[in-house]
Amino acid sequence: MRDTYTVASPEAGELLKSLEAKQDMDSRRMKRYLSMPDLSRTAGSPIYEIVQRILSQQDFKNFDIVKSPEIVPTDVSFDLYGFPADHPARSRSDTYFINEKNLLRTHTTVMWYYYLQQPEIKKRMEKGKALGFFSFGKVYRKDEIDRNHMNVFHQMDGGFLIPKDKKVITVDDLKKVLADIAKAVFGPTIKYRFNKDTFPYTDPSLEMEVEINGRWIEVLGCGIMTDNLMRNLGINPEKWSNWAFGFGLERLAIISMDLPDIRLLWSEDPRVKKQLKLGQKFVEVSKYPPIVRDISFVVKKDFIPNDYFDFVRELAPGIVEQVELLDKYENAEKFGAGKISYAYRITYRSIERTLTSSEIDKIHKKLEAETNKIFSATVR
Repeated sequence: MRDTYTVASPEAGELLKSLEAKQDMDSRRMKRYLSMPDLSRTAGSPIYEIVQRILSQQDFKNFDIVKSPEIVPTDVSFDLYGFPADHPARSRSDTYFINEKNLLRTHTTVMWYYYLQQPEIKKRMEKGKALGFFSFGKVYRKDEIDRNHMNVFHQMDGGFLIPKDKKVITVDDLKKVLADIAKAVFGPTIKYRFNKDTFPYTDPSLEMEVEINGRWIEVLGCGIMTDNLMRNLGINPEKWSNWAFGFGLERLAIISMDLPDIRLLWSEDPRVKKQLKLGQKFVEVSKYPPIVRDISFVVKKDFIPNDYFDFVRELAPGIVEQVELLDKYENAEKFGAGKISYAYRITYRSIERTLTSSEIDKIHKKLEAETNKIFSATVR
């Protein structure tokens, strides 16, 4: 039988309460992201369907499910997994920090820590029992804006531990894990191949590619955790063998349905929702035209583009398809020391209705005014 472990975190609860009381722009943004539905637990969503297909695989039927906190300490998110001090993920340009020591989780791999802390799991390990477990849900990363990326998306992680006196995990075992997942998502006839890969925390590591419409596309990665990571997690690498994987669920859904825009996965339009079926090619319900506007401004050199992308998303929620960098340059004589010029092309397009030029003109004018105010920019 499968057990579900929902990890209670008093610290996360307190941080969420403190966040609720705040009204600054960053706090309002994080509150909205946390309140968005978890599509991996929303029946009818293709993200949910991917999870269910994987969980129903024969080899995974008894694997536990771990529901870990969405607000986690930096040491659990980064230090435990060996992220170096200068890793980009530790930067505020990439990650949503609640405060100096806590953040919105950037990966569901944190489930290893929380799962292995459970008293029942420790007892099972003391008895030398094998452990299989999955975790899935929303993760949060500041990112660029285009048809394939959102700053709130879903991941799924899996892990397996078994005493070495019972079995030693091999590369062939990794291949079987990846093949089972690919067949579950894309169907039993999917063509796939494996390549050696290099991941920071697994060795050996494999990646899998699948053939879609005559094209080979990388979809999954898997590996055996390094001895150092195992020790960090409190596992004796001399006694335990393992495999581990983690991947983004949106990527698999987009590939399976040939989905033209990641935002469609969140749509409430019934014409869209009825088409969101794995393996069924999506047919656009209407070719809503894009409206393009450019913005250029001069700011201080400590300007963080990913923060600006978040700002644009929030200013015009649901209708920004892409923000493209057109130009970036410095000219101390023209702009002053420590200043830099950026020019962006913003593509506005709704996935549910036709936008009007006058509507976008008002939004874009507000964008210029708020860019000036919030980022201390000089709009050109």
